[in-house]
Amino acid sequence: MSIWFHKNITIDDLAGISSNTMAEFLGLKWVEIGERFLKMSMPVNATTRQPYGFLHGGASCVLAETIGSIGSALVIDREKYYCVGLEINANHLRSVTDGIVTAIASPLHLGKTTHVWDIKIYDEKEKLFCVSRLTVAILTIKK
Repeated sequence: MSIWFHKNITIDDLAGISSNTMAEFLGLKWVEIGERFLKMSMPVNATTRQPYGFLHGGASCVLAETIGSIGSALVIDREKYYCVGLEINANHLRSVTDGIVTAIASPLHLGKTTHVWDIKIYDEKEKLFCVSRLTVAILTIKK
């Protein structure tokens, strides 16, 4: 059963959601939306690498926070609520130097006031290199 507020949402509906943001600057792209998960990719290039040539850990966190935060926004009624990140952590298990990395986000908890997302990021060989958890606060819009 779909967790999304708008049950018929498609990947095409997400086009433009990251316009004029860090996600657009870093080249994040939507890959897939399932009933209980989202997939998003990011290139490993001069924009996302640190000085030693590896994917910057902060770029992995941007990918994780973007996919998890937008995931929360897609679960709630955005006419009544908005969401903001509370906490993110990331464990970098190995390095990546090039190619495209892909994040898969799925909810661990979808409560009334908080959401917790499990985000796993893989390299092009489908090797897990980063595990992240994002906690999002769900806040009421005050009229």
